[in-house]
Amino acid sequence: MPPRPAPAPLTLWGEAWRYALVIAISAVVIIAQVADPTFPLSTWSLPLDIAVGVASLVLLHWRRRFPVTIALLIALGSVFFLSLSGPSMLALVSVATRRRWREIIPVGVGMIVAGMALSIVSDMTETRAEALLDLALNTAFTALAIAWGMYVGSRRELMRTLVERAETAESEQAARVAQARTAERARIAREMHDVLAHRISMVSLHAGALAFRDDLPPADVRHSAEIIQASSHQALIELRQVLGVLRDEATDDTTERPQPAARDIPELLDEARASGMHIAERCEADLPSVPDSIGRTSYRIVQESLTNASKHAPDTTVTVTLVGVPGDALSVTVSNPLPIGSPAVSATPGAGLGLVGLAERVRLAGGTLEHSITAGQRFEVVARLPWPA
Repeated sequence: MPPRPAPAPLTLWGEAWRYALVIAISAVVIIAQVADPTFPLSTWSLPLDIAVGVASLVLLHWRRRFPVTIALLIALGSVFFLSLSGPSMLALVSVATRRRWREIIPVGVGMIVAGMALSIVSDMTETRAEALLDLALNTAFTALAIAWGMYVGSRRELMRTLVERAETAESEQAARVAQARTAERARIAREMHDVLAHRISMVSLHAGALAFRDDLPPADVRHSAEIIQASSHQALIELRQVLGVLRDEATDDTTERPQPAARDIPELLDEARASGMHIAERCEADLPSVPDSIGRTSYRIVQESLTNASKHAPDTTVTVTLVGVPGDALSVTVSNPLPIGSPAVSATPGAGLGLVGLAERVRLAGGTLEHSITAGQRFEVVARLPWPA
């Protein structure tokens, strides 16, 4: 059995009223006995009795550290000194708060025996009826003290359990908050990659053309500069929207831009064509009716695939195929020919984790994603997303 935790220290008021009650009980017993003309009283017995009672109050200070020992000592002393009636009750209550019957039973019996011994020594029981009445009263007061002590101990245990549960709940809540923050940071990182990689790739592609092609006519230079400006501006707007979730307090005039969906894929393809990419599109699905949950994923698949194609296979025709019906699945296929000769080296830095992020996103949506090099020397990304009816 694990050791019980030490009880919390009582406040000054908590100790004061206990000692005041102990003194009151002892005072009532002493006054009642002294008022009895048959009670033997000498000139020195009352001061000695009071002095022993004061000493017992000091001894009660250690009742929580040595409860059984102090309770038995005071019970033994109460056979000879009336002032120990109150301290003996408090000592018994302290033992009972521990709720250990192997301690309560011997101390309780000792208190009853001590009370009966005091009656015999003081000649307060002359008949058998008086002895039985005295025994009944001693037993009742002892049982009352034990019951009160067990109630206090049970209440303390309950409060300690509630405090522990509250602390555990706070710790679990803090862990959940930390986990949610980590998940949110990962989600924001994925969103930033998905949003910015495509835009920055377009900027890098056209900036590289301007840097290495000094023979371009003014119209082409102007067109590339406009694409760089538009892509950079759009990248900044989307970056602000993604980072907006990190704000502690949202202002009233801040509105969240709707997340992209499958119906936005044609616009994405048009933007890519405007930036100079060659795209062949085949759509055999009703994109506006695609649920937003899988529509957003399909949008990111096409966006990431176009970004990879622009970096690693420029000047090739990218084929985008969307096929699906409700109740079955939405199939998204993006493929492009492998570059002839040495692989193209992109000037845009990348972490190489785009497809890893896509695979995780598709898995969370309940679908599958595969990428491979086909027999026709084409790099192909195939995703299959469940499309509920």
